[in-house]
Amino acid sequence: MATAGHSGDTRDRTAAAIADAEFVRLVATADGDSLVAAGLLARGLDTIETPYQASLAAVPEPPATDADCTVAIGHPTGDVALRNAPLSLEAVSILEALAPDAIDPELALAGAVCAGAEPAGTLLERAALERRPGVAIPTADPVEGIAHSTLVHTSFSGEIESTEAALSELDEPTGRELASFVALSAIENAPPRAANAIERALRPYATEQFETLGGFADVLDAVAREQPGTGLAFALGHDVESAVYTAWRTHSERAHTALRTAETSRYEGLYALRVEDATPELLGTIVRLAFWYRSPESTAIAVTDGAAAAVGETALETPLSKTATDFDGRARARDGSGTAVFDGNTNEFISAFRREL
Repeated sequence: MATAGHSGDTRDRTAAAIADAEFVRLVATADGDSLVAAGLLARGLDTIETPYQASLAAVPEPPATDADCTVAIGHPTGDVALRNAPLSLEAVSILEALAPDAIDPELALAGAVCAGAEPAGTLLERAALERRPGVAIPTADPVEGIAHSTLVHTSFSGEIESTEAALSELDEPTGRELASFVALSAIENAPPRAANAIERALRPYATEQFETLGGFADVLDAVAREQPGTGLAFALGHDVESAVYTAWRTHSERAHTALRTAETSRYEGLYALRVEDATPELLGTIVRLAFWYRSPESTAIAVTDGAAAAVGETALETPLSKTATDFDGRARARDGSGTAVFDGNTNEFISAFRREL
């Protein structure tokens, strides 16, 4: 795992801009990697005693002008911007110049895992984590962990009773047997990419918090989308673990239920889901699961009136931003995924997005 995406000069300039400010605004996208990056930078600002304000949103508003330095995390609109995934590692690089004592290696690694990175390097050495057989879940109870995981989508995901019934078939629902069962359940009737996606949930690194590093990352991404204020409090080190677990359970249940009940359509190159009554943040989880475990096409989009989220095998920033602009809205996208808010209905947006792909 690289130390960060910033070059040394860029890192030092960013650290200097933050250090010279009397008030800093951290504006992050609502996902686990951005949450951790914002939390780490906020810890650094606490260390150097610089006032700040932090916020998360699926599609952040244009920045306010009352800050000496606005740090855009996961999008380009700020005085300085962190945009190279993993954002958590960019934040670590900046903290190495700004406030190295504020770096939490395990939290930073979990944020990087949210971005799909494989743990490695000095942070992994400092965290002293080791892998073990099994599934990346944030609970000691395999039923609860599998039922609420958003790393996997199976026929029983999101439902405690269904998961308990499914796991009752196993002699010992732990370790390799559990991993094999979950992997086979996830790839059943799924597109070929599901076999690669499920690898993220297997042979996890064991952690003190949330049992496994992958489970830790799963919880961070869910709370960033479901209750961003609680997520920021946790990333700052406050004792809100119970509320974080609750947000994770709620978010996963909503996402898996929506994925099952969504109206779907298949077009050349696009798999579309029409979802009722979903936030932009929830749509991001729905479409990620749909792309990994349901979409036969190279791009998937989940849309509700006024919001959309997309995941694809290629960059989506231009088609998603162009479509959102045409509907008097705005979008943010990076690394093959993005979210948009707009003024219009689902069918009109899907048709326009298809034309832009």
